[in-house]
Order: sequence, then C-alpha cells, then structure tokens
Amino acid sequence: MLDPSSLSFYDTVIIGAGPVGLACAIEVQRQGLSVCVVDKGALVNSIVGYPTNMEFFSTPELLEIGGYPFPTSGYKPLREDALDYYRRVAFAEKLPLRLYERVLSLEGEAGAYELHTDQGRIHTQSVIVATGFFDVPNKLNVPGEELPHVSHYYKEPYAHAGQPVVVVGAKNSSAKAALQLARAGAQVTLVVRGPELAESVKYWIRPDLVNRIAEGRIKALFNTTIAAIRPGEVDVVTENAPQTLPASFIYALTGYRPDYSLLAALGIDTQPDAARTPWHDPETFETNKQGVYLAGTVCGGLNTSRWFIENGRFHAAVIAAHLAGQAAPTPPPVLQPVQLS
Repeated sequence: MLDPSSLSFYDTVIIGAGPVGLACAIEVQRQGLSVCVVDKGALVNSIVGYPTNMEFFSTPELLEIGGYPFPTSGYKPLREDALDYYRRVAFAEKLPLRLYERVLSLEGEAGAYELHTDQGRIHTQSVIVATGFFDVPNKLNVPGEELPHVSHYYKEPYAHAGQPVVVVGAKNSSAKAALQLARAGAQVTLVVRGPELAESVKYWIRPDLVNRIAEGRIKALFNTTIAAIRPGEVDVVTENAPQTLPASFIYALTGYRPDYSLLAALGIDTQPDAARTPWHDPETFETNKQGVYLAGTVCGGLNTSRWFIENGRFHAAVIAAHLAGQAAPTPPPVLQPVQLS
C-alpha cells in the first residue's frame, strides 16, 4: 500500500529528463503552469551513458534549450560539455526533478490523471512523454547475449588493451568504437551483417576505418551474423562457413528503440506502419489518449533518425502553447538533424 503522503499534483508531468524533456518543462513552466520532470535514471540519463569524451556531430547552437547559450571551447561540444550545460539550465530554471523514479502506469482522464511510479503517485492534468530511445537496445537474440562480457553500450577502450574484442554493427557508434579500441591496443574484429559499412557513417570516420581494415589493424567480417556467445568466444556465420572468434568482450552496438512497454502502460497506441510509430497528432503532438503528448525522438518510433535534440526541442513550445490554449508558435528553421556519435 502506497503512503498517501506520497501524493502530489502538477499541471503537467514530463516523463524523461533528457534535453527535450527539459525543454518541455521550461516552456510549460513559462506558460504559468506547474510542472514536474520524472526519470527512471539520472538527469540527461542517455548522455550520461554516451562514450567518454564523445563529440556531438552538432554545433552548440543546435543543442540549446530555453534560450540559454551553450558555451564550449571547441567547435563541437563533448559529452561532458552537454552534461554540464543541461544541468545548469535545469537548475537555473528551478525545474522540479524526480530522478531515479520509474513510471509504471497512468490512470484517469485528461484533467484528472494519476501517474503511478515505483515511489508514489502524482496527480496531474496532462502528461508529456519525452523518453527518447537510448535505454532499450536492439537485441541480437542469440544464446549468451546476457553474459556479463556482452554490452550494448560502449564507454571507453582502455580496459581492453591486448584483448580480443568483437564489435557488432555498421554505423557510427560501432565504427568509432572499433577505431578507439584498436588505437588503445585491443585486437578488434568488426562484425557487420551487411556487405559494407552503413552509408550513414560520417565522411571523416569512414576512410579512417576503411584504411585500418585494409592495413589489417582491424579485422572486418561482412555479411556475417552472430550465432552464439560463450565466455571467451563467439560463434559467427559468414558467407563461406561458420567461425568461432576469440572475444574477451563483445560490444553489440546494433541500435536502440523506444520503450514500447512504457507507451502501452500509458495507453498510447502504435500505428500499423513499419516504424511502429506511436500515434500522435503531427500538429499538436497529442496522442490518442487525450491530454498525453509525445515530444522528441519517441515520436518517430523505430525511425530513430527522424527526430533528434536539434529538431525535437521545438516540440516543447508547440505542446506548451497547446496546453495553455494558445496558437502554436512557428518553429525557427532547423538544419537537417544529424545522428549523435
């Protein structure tokens, strides 16, 4: 039984304390509405999980929220710059934060919702879901994937010097991880399901990786899939024949997807398209559940390259205006969003 003292009320609750969720909280609060941000992890939890010293592909002005300048010493900000920036903005706006609190379900109706979390209940008139996609990896679905030496998140290479490491994936994250690991002294094998690296690999990363493969510093297996994982080794299926590779560690960097179980628990329907797009009005971002909105990357479903911080941050002003009963503002022009490294 939950303690009644854990009940609280806000005009709007934002689920997700990432950049877009914070942008939503700022805009809603500036409309004179009370707001609270709930996240199952840390403040900007996804960025906390990015690789050490990761460089954003975007320039600082494309990552700004709330009108706060994003000062950096370099042309492109690093992960640590972003962590500091978003923390400062959240604190400057005095946003109520309920971190390390997992949302479980939603009951009631627009204007009288009760959000259930693992720490209590929150009464609210409306909900904005800005949960991104970084917390749910695309699984390999092979035996041994849950072993402790397998990870879907890459942090840094230094623990793998002199060790055989398998990197799975063909896009920017796997390309950069393979390069960093090789330069740190790891024995790297890159496993790619298709016949070549993805076209989306950035133009300054691709030639570096291609050259390292050509000189033999990184071994690459194309048209290859993982069949099974065991301590110290991994079975793969190639075009020619099955192989067993040594692997003290495996980075399965195969992408991520929205948390569909959470969307279902909130009563948000999914469209019957290939991207499993969560249902929402493209003009207001309100879902099939009245008073519940989507913002940011989650709007694209499995099409995780449609929305990023760069363009998803503008959802905030549109939703806030709709909640306040005002005409939605016209968003400023935004450069084509680019995938984070």
